[in-house]
Amino acid sequence: MRSIELTFDDDTDARIRSDWARLAGADVSSLAAHTAPSNRPHITLAAGAGLQLSGESQGFLQMLPVPVEFSGVLVFPGGPGKYVLSRSIVLTRQLLELHRLVHEAAAGAVPLTRPDAWTPHVTLARRVPPHLLGRAAELLDLRLEGECTDARLWDSGTKTVTSLGSHP
Repeated sequence: MRSIELTFDDDTDARIRSDWARLAGADVSSLAAHTAPSNRPHITLAAGAGLQLSGESQGFLQMLPVPVEFSGVLVFPGGPGKYVLSRSIVLTRQLLELHRLVHEAAAGAVPLTRPDAWTPHVTLARRVPPHLLGRAAELLDLRLEGECTDARLWDSGTKTVTSLGSHP
């Protein structure tokens, strides 16, 4: 699987990592346990096994940095009896335009990441049992704003990250 992702300014990144640490401290299976250098808080813009980015990617890169505001907690199904806990991202015009430009420059994205189906979020924890969801949500400070300053391409097959560009 390949994905095009936005990563955050240092302060926002640190605050999300603090969420991961608080969840881990409460025995919630958070992303804090994944210590690979590629594991960074991010927003996935497009994903797919055959995802390809054309040379026309400069349009969305020129939009960086993009401000983001987190709006609450999202829960996705994560397998039998387990859930994925995420922070929801407010859909602003600027973020939607950046997302649209990514999909103009990318081919092979799965339907859930395409315009009109995308749910922007930052994953905090996976494999969370239902009885821990309320406790996990209580640990989060839901008032968070920041900026996405970088874009990257993640390839899970090769375990590599390629920078696509960043805001100076």
